[in-house]
Amino acid sequence: MAQLTSEEQKLRNRILKLVTGSGFKVNPHLRLASHTRETYRSIQVSAKQAQIQEHHKFLSKFTDKARKYGLDGRDLDPRKIDLELRCVESSSFESDLFLWWNLMWWSMPYQASYGRRIRYMLWDRHHDVPFGMFLLQSPILKMRARDEYLGLTGKNIDIWVNQSMSAQRVGALPPYNELIGGKMVALAMTSNEVRQHYAEKYKNRSTIIENRILEPRMLFITTTGAFGKSSIYDRLKYHGEKAVISVGQTAGNGSFHIPDYMVREIYDMLKKNGVDTTSGYGHGPSRKMQLLKRGLTHLGLIGFSKHGVRREIYLFPLAQNLHNVIQHGERPSWHSRPFDDIVQFWQERWCLPRSKRTNSWCRFKAEPFFDKVRQCLE
Repeated sequence: MAQLTSEEQKLRNRILKLVTGSGFKVNPHLRLASHTRETYRSIQVSAKQAQIQEHHKFLSKFTDKARKYGLDGRDLDPRKIDLELRCVESSSFESDLFLWWNLMWWSMPYQASYGRRIRYMLWDRHHDVPFGMFLLQSPILKMRARDEYLGLTGKNIDIWVNQSMSAQRVGALPPYNELIGGKMVALAMTSNEVRQHYAEKYKNRSTIIENRILEPRMLFITTTGAFGKSSIYDRLKYHGEKAVISVGQTAGNGSFHIPDYMVREIYDMLKKNGVDTTSGYGHGPSRKMQLLKRGLTHLGLIGFSKHGVRREIYLFPLAQNLHNVIQHGERPSWHSRPFDDIVQFWQERWCLPRSKRTNSWCRFKAEPFFDKVRQCLE
C-alpha cells in the first residue's frame, strides 16, 4: 500500500468503520459476517440510512407533496384501475416523486444510475396516484451468467451489451403491491412502447467503447433480485409465454455497501492523485466500478468491491429469436406487447382474482405510512 496522506488515512478509517458496523468482517479482505437474510438486511439498512441522510433536505421538503398522492386501500377500486405509462423527464414533478419513492419505499439502497438512463412511472388515471415505477440504465459490460446464457464472447461483447438495458427499482407502490402490481410493472418493461421509446431516444448514438454506430435496438433487459430470487419474476408469463428467464447468480461484486457520498470522496481522492474520473454516457457502463476499485486499492482496501451478496439474475428477451439475432445475425422478431393489452391481461390474471381472495390491499393506510416517514426524517 502506498503511503497515505492524513486525509486519505481518515477516509480509509471511515470506510472500515462503516463496513464493520453493517455486517462485514475485515481480515484483511472484506467478508460477510454470515450468509443469512438478517445479515443482508443489516447491510442494506445501514446503506439506506446513509442515503436517506444524504437526501434529508429533499425528503423533508417533498414528503407533504408526496402525501397528496397517497391512496388508502379502502378507497381503491381494483375494477377501475386505469394505467398509463409515463416517461419521467428531468426537473419534473414526476422526477421528484420518483426520487422520493425511490429512496423511501425500497429496503435496498438506490444505486446511482450511469450511462444510458430512462425512468418510467405507471400512473393510475382513475385514482390519480402513482401505481409503480422502474428505471432502465446501462448494464455492466461483463456478467458471467448473462454472457454464458447468451453466448457472448470476445471483443464484440460490447455490441450486444450496448443493445440491452439493466433494470432497477422495479415494483408497485402501496396499496397496489398487495394486488400483485409488481408483475404488472415487470411486464410493462417489455411493452412495445418502452422498446419504441428507447429506439427513438438513442437513434444515431455511438456505442461507448468502440465509437461505433449501432441500431437503437433494445434486445433484452436484465435485472437482479434483492435477496436471491424474486417473487415478482417467479413464473412471470404473458398469455402463457415466459416473459423472463433466470440465468444464474451474480458474483457478489458491487458498490451498494458504500454510500454515494463516500464514493464521491473516493473520486475526489483519485482526482487529487491525477486520475481522470470522468464517467457517465460515453465512458463505459463499468466505469464506476473500475474507478471505485482503483480508489479502494489505493487505500489498501483490496477486494472491498466484492461484498459477497449473491443475487439471482433475470433476463427479459424482447426478441423472440434473441439467440439467433446474437449468434447468427438474424433480424429481431419482436414480442408484440402493447401496454394497454398488458394492463388488461394483468387485471384479469392477477389483480381482480387477488382482490377477491384477500382484503390485504384494503388495510393500507396512507397517513400512518407517511407519519412513519416523517418520524424517520426527524
